[in-house]
Amino acid sequence: MPIVKIGPKHQVTIPKEVFDQLHLKAGDFLETITQEGKIIMVPKQLTAKAPAPSLTKKEQQILSQAKEKINRIQADLLHSQGLTKEEIKVACKVGIIDPDQAWWWTEKWQKGEREAERDTKEGKVKKFSNVEELIKDLHS
Repeated sequence: MPIVKIGPKHQVTIPKEVFDQLHLKAGDFLETITQEGKIIMVPKQLTAKAPAPSLTKKEQQILSQAKEKINRIQADLLHSQGLTKEEIKVACKVGIIDPDQAWWWTEKWQKGEREAERDTKEGKVKKFSNVEELIKDLHS
């Protein structure tokens, strides 16, 4: 069993045989926990590594359009346009849209978002600092 020494900045060097056996690379992350007086380091991936889905030429074009629309929605909601079903499908396939949230990106939903944004900019929306204020306003 290899022995390691703790350096002045609390650093330890992972022995090469352990490093290689676990297929670690410089920059990898390790979760560190204590258990029954022992230090345990567990390699962690901060993002799931999944194979990228292959896209047809048409899907690549659709994805490009979807990305442009998504960027526009995020940058300028009032002058944006929702995604088509086809664009949403491809964006979900590659993971830039959560399938459970696909409805939010539709033109129908974005139309409502634009309306709400306009109302807010035009001062048609009341703001309340707490629930009691809201309830009082509803009853007046």
